[in-house]
Amino acid sequence: MHRRTRTLIAAGAAATLVGTVLPSLAAQSAPDPTGSDRLSATAASSTSQQAAVWSQDFDGAAGSAPDPAVWNLETGGGGWGNGELQNYTASRANSALDGQGNLVVTAKREGDGSYTSARLTTQGKYAAQYGRVEARIQIPRGQGIWPAFWMLGADLPSNPWPGSGEIDVMENVGFEPHRVHGTVHGPGYSGGEGLTSTWQHPRGWSIADDFHTFAVDWAPGSITWSVDGQVYHQVTPASTGGDPWVFDKPFFIVLNVAVGGAWPGYPDGTTQLPQQMKIDYVRVTSR
Repeated sequence: MHRRTRTLIAAGAAATLVGTVLPSLAAQSAPDPTGSDRLSATAASSTSQQAAVWSQDFDGAAGSAPDPAVWNLETGGGGWGNGELQNYTASRANSALDGQGNLVVTAKREGDGSYTSARLTTQGKYAAQYGRVEARIQIPRGQGIWPAFWMLGADLPSNPWPGSGEIDVMENVGFEPHRVHGTVHGPGYSGGEGLTSTWQHPRGWSIADDFHTFAVDWAPGSITWSVDGQVYHQVTPASTGGDPWVFDKPFFIVLNVAVGGAWPGYPDGTTQLPQQMKIDYVRVTSR
């Protein structure tokens, strides 16, 4: 996540097969030869030319857990290097399918005044390299609420952050309800120096009002961000100012909702809890 000195919990050995999973988790398709590294809204929205190589659609009974063959539930608190307040749990109260095709991540205030939430990763179970990585999400809202859909280098923990790299597909901080941010972090451009840009709702509406599709189109030497097919950011090796480009390798996927932190600030009297992030799907497609 954006603007942090990161404390990481290793959830298993990094995946070594690029863009592959156990055979039971996804059907493989031949990629379309169309290039995906052009900065254009047309390229960002041409899903008809893409072939799904990995997908999580979160179909299942209400209250059931996300597939443990795919998702790790990281647990713990301690601020996560950012002054965050939540304790991540493996409880179904914080992460569960809703029976309507969504994974729901719930941030709550408990009876003792503490906060709980969930953080899910595919570390050691699935890692992508190139293609479109996208999720259709309805984000939560409120001061101090910090939802994110992001990726970390699969060579963690042997290669510590930020050398391992980070691709933030989507982050929102609750005091900016109409904006999301897309960022990369690497050696020499991490924390507050990440290479970032912002998408703003064209009508100034709260992004939490509806589902939106957050995506990166990722090719060798290029990462391009879009929301609902609208391109707003691109980075290449030329963007790093001579610092290492660390994004031509596998990355695993992370979904979480943090509460509080140096960047979003902290919940106040206007913050209504619980808050939920609903994820309709997460997909990786090749062009």
